[in-house]
Amino acid sequence: MKTVQLGRTGLSVSALGLGCMGMSEFYGAGDRAESIATIHHALDHGLNFLDTADMYGRGDNERLLQEALSGRRHEAVIATKFGIMRDPEGPGRVTGLSGKPEYVRHACEASLQRLGTDYIDLYYLHRVDPATPIEETVGAMAELVQAGKVRHLGLSEVAAETLRRAAAVHPIAAVQSEYSLWSQDIEAEVIPACRELGVTLVAYSPLGRGFLGGQIRSLDDLDPDDFRRGLPRFQGANFQRNLDLVHELETLAAAKGVTASQLALAWVLHQGADILPIPGTKRRSYLAQNSAALEIALAPAELQRINRLADVAGTRYAENGMRRVNA
Repeated sequence: MKTVQLGRTGLSVSALGLGCMGMSEFYGAGDRAESIATIHHALDHGLNFLDTADMYGRGDNERLLQEALSGRRHEAVIATKFGIMRDPEGPGRVTGLSGKPEYVRHACEASLQRLGTDYIDLYYLHRVDPATPIEETVGAMAELVQAGKVRHLGLSEVAAETLRRAAAVHPIAAVQSEYSLWSQDIEAEVIPACRELGVTLVAYSPLGRGFLGGQIRSLDDLDPDDFRRGLPRFQGANFQRNLDLVHELETLAAAKGVTASQLALAWVLHQGADILPIPGTKRRSYLAQNSAALEIALAPAELQRINRLADVAGTRYAENGMRRVNA
């Protein structure tokens, strides 16, 4: 497995990460045994960068990692997140955002307990709390580093100026943002700011939430409770427009002898050695397929042809979700 350095930390991580969110929620029914086997398969093949959050499964995803990493914690680099609050007893709806210092401390202790570890390798603010200055939030996160509970700090879905303000308080190792062939809005300001500050860009949903893989041909391919049913890119005329783009991607992929998902992932990997994609999966077969994208070489002309398919229809999230992005 190829490796990269996480920001300026000196910490070496696999050049491809594993997004664990779907193992517990959001993408239909899970299979705990297969999810654990997928994590073990990742570690066995040197893929050590595992991404979770306290709100995934309302804590269950972190508990899943504890179970999977029993006896193997030293092999993994755990990234988890805090800041999105959910109803602990109701339907799981988001009740707000918090970056308040007291909440930072509380959330970290709860994650450490669920993960069954005494330190978190990379601790992200999941979404910026508009009611709390970023300096206060990152200041509290820095105290966790000083206490040895967290090794490195990260931010998720932040604007370039927010990143600069945060980095003035404490070094930021990584910024996590949605980035794919279909989500390139961060190229104008966020990626340049990351490079200016020596911050790794961790690209979540590098396969367009699975759409770019070509397995989703209609909404009937998604479970009734799959949250993608509520995303604009999966709805109405947007769905068919985006499916047409996937057909074109599949044509390009077939000509190269790879799958559409591998080609889309290779495109992300070719955007810079400081960009680390974390495709999510809960199956070993998809993990192996994703890992093969690391070996795909793309010439400049091929990258240009792929980039012509970036004219996606619809926003990344519905209105409420977009409001939580610190654009």
